[in-house]
Amino acid sequence: MSIRLYDTSTRQVRDFVPLVPGCVSIYLCGATVQSAPHIGHIRSGLNFDIMQRWFAYRGYQVTFARNVTDIDDKVIAKERQLGTPWWQIAYENERAFNDGYAALGCLPPTVEPRATGHIPEMIEMMQGLIAKGHAYAADGNVYFDVRSYPDYLALSNQKLADLRQPEGEGETGKRDPRDFAMWKTAKPGEPSWDTPWGRGRPGWHLECSAMAHKYLGPAFDVHGGGLDLIFPHHENEIAQSKAYGDDFANFWVHNAWVTMAGEKMSKSLGNSVLVSEMVRRWRPIVLRYYLGAPHYRSMIEYSEESLREAEAGFARIEGFVQRTVERFGKVDAAPEVPPAFAEAMDDDLGVPQALAIVHTAVRQGNSALNADDKENAVARLAEVRAMLGVLGLDPLDPQWAGTERGEDLHGVVDSLVRLVLDQRQAARERKDYATADAIRDRLGLAGLAIEDTPSGPRWTINNQ
Repeated sequence: MSIRLYDTSTRQVRDFVPLVPGCVSIYLCGATVQSAPHIGHIRSGLNFDIMQRWFAYRGYQVTFARNVTDIDDKVIAKERQLGTPWWQIAYENERAFNDGYAALGCLPPTVEPRATGHIPEMIEMMQGLIAKGHAYAADGNVYFDVRSYPDYLALSNQKLADLRQPEGEGETGKRDPRDFAMWKTAKPGEPSWDTPWGRGRPGWHLECSAMAHKYLGPAFDVHGGGLDLIFPHHENEIAQSKAYGDDFANFWVHNAWVTMAGEKMSKSLGNSVLVSEMVRRWRPIVLRYYLGAPHYRSMIEYSEESLREAEAGFARIEGFVQRTVERFGKVDAAPEVPPAFAEAMDDDLGVPQALAIVHTAVRQGNSALNADDKENAVARLAEVRAMLGVLGLDPLDPQWAGTERGEDLHGVVDSLVRLVLDQRQAARERKDYATADAIRDRLGLAGLAIEDTPSGPRWTINNQ
């Protein structure tokens, strides 16, 4: 079965056929770095990290471009608000985004271009569009003439007659209010660059068209981003790039939002949950499981309860992995994932169905452990590690070493618990079972589960 993806432009799941055999090129609209990331921002990067991993598992050579929007209206507004240079705000938040991606185990992109590093490419694209009659300069601005491109709004399925184009301050000289700005004339105190039309700065939409063209060429396989980008951002990207002469993206793939109280998670609504805070309260691998487990096109309604459920679900997987390794030693991942897992992932990256296969293997593995069936327990662990590896969730992968919540205190806690467990063992040896049971019960009240194994007692955090 070939990989199939839901294509927003055709509104159907299509067989993926690469433009270049054996290769896949992906452009993801990345961070606008006016503020630090919340988990809604990171969800997009994580969903496309899973896509990148699955394409690589299927044998494709992946080129993954994820841009950084380091200049736009929001960054400039933040400069005014804080009195901090725009470039300092952008760079600090770019680092915060990369820290967030790394904390949740996302692989680095092939290239991560900044908008401000591609002004010459933007000027070249505007000159080409003006020469072809698709754009015009006015009052130092450069606008795209939406009526010059007949397929405008095909992605968002709107009608031009009903369109209300978002408009920024100082966008004067438009021939039609529905035209959008590719370049904005300089305003006092704002960053600007020289162009044939005077000093100014790029519009958001032009940035991505220019960077996608430079790094992926006139045609590439997949363009990704959040649902909120379909209009105006992706619609305007298509108009610019195709009018310029590019075939642009073959597939449009959009991830859904993380919501709170039914609303899209947003800094402007004051309901964001910053990644930097979340990784202090929750293990990063649990956050990855929480954000990656739902289908990428499904909304996630954030709540503490749902995160605790995700923590418990992952603990069942991790517990099986740890118990099997403790009993039988290191087990390498299987060379291939089970066919049912592969079928689920091939079907529009069906992670929920794929994780169901993981949990089935875990239940079978636990049964084998209980029966002291080494062969089946080890075989299930090899399968589980192969599947978790594709999802970036293998707890034995070195990337998760040292990322446990409170890792700096783990050794101290372990020593204290071991001391209490030694007292419990001494009580059992003198047949004082009442004291031994009381110690176990007190540890349970403290949130610890005690399991007696052939190699001695083992403690874990109780997730029930």
